[in-house]
Amino acid sequence: MAKVEILAVLLGVICLAGTIAITALPTWKVTAFIGANLIVMEELQEGLWMNCIRHANFRMQCKAYDSVLILPGDLQAGRGLMCLSITLIIFAIILMSCGLKQSSLCQDNMKKKNSILAAGGSLYLVSFLTTLIPVCWVSHSIITDFYNPTLGDSQKRELGSALYIGWATSVLLLITGVILLTRSSKRKTPEEQYYAEEERNVQDKNSFSFTKTLSSIHKNQVYV
Repeated sequence: MAKVEILAVLLGVICLAGTIAITALPTWKVTAFIGANLIVMEELQEGLWMNCIRHANFRMQCKAYDSVLILPGDLQAGRGLMCLSITLIIFAIILMSCGLKQSSLCQDNMKKKNSILAAGGSLYLVSFLTTLIPVCWVSHSIITDFYNPTLGDSQKRELGSALYIGWATSVLLLITGVILLTRSSKRKTPEEQYYAEEERNVQDKNSFSFTKTLSSIHKNQVYV
């Protein structure tokens, strides 16, 4: 069972790194087009904080947005939700570290550790939603605009690599949250373990007595 908790810790760290990468990358919306001069090819990239232009010689120029108000609604919401996701994951990692069975915090109070671990798992599930919503929202906007006949080719965008990383990170966040909640519900306090062992011993004794009684009855029937 300790291996499951270690796996959850590793997944939590990977989720944090993935969420930070998604938030920082400018490749949410990408468009590649060829201008009037066929020799010049540019790729436009739009992220939550900046837009970039990558030229054919792989030279990239980036510029931060002058104002949040110039961003479309999906990117504005994405910026806020992704920052919220990072904050939630950081708190989830802290709670998860405190709720581990090997943790020296809370001493041997397993009931309190289970509650802390469940709280960490709940934060992971909330961060799963706050990460998945902006990724799906931006993807829907890109696909809708792509098939909009009123928009020119230069205005249409494609799905960037940050969105694919976002979907993968969302799945890991969901898995981590489920692992922690499942683990917190299955761990028993020392008192619960004691009573469970006592109940098991009583059941074993009753089973042995019942078997012995049946054996005695069978012997009496044979003698008769």
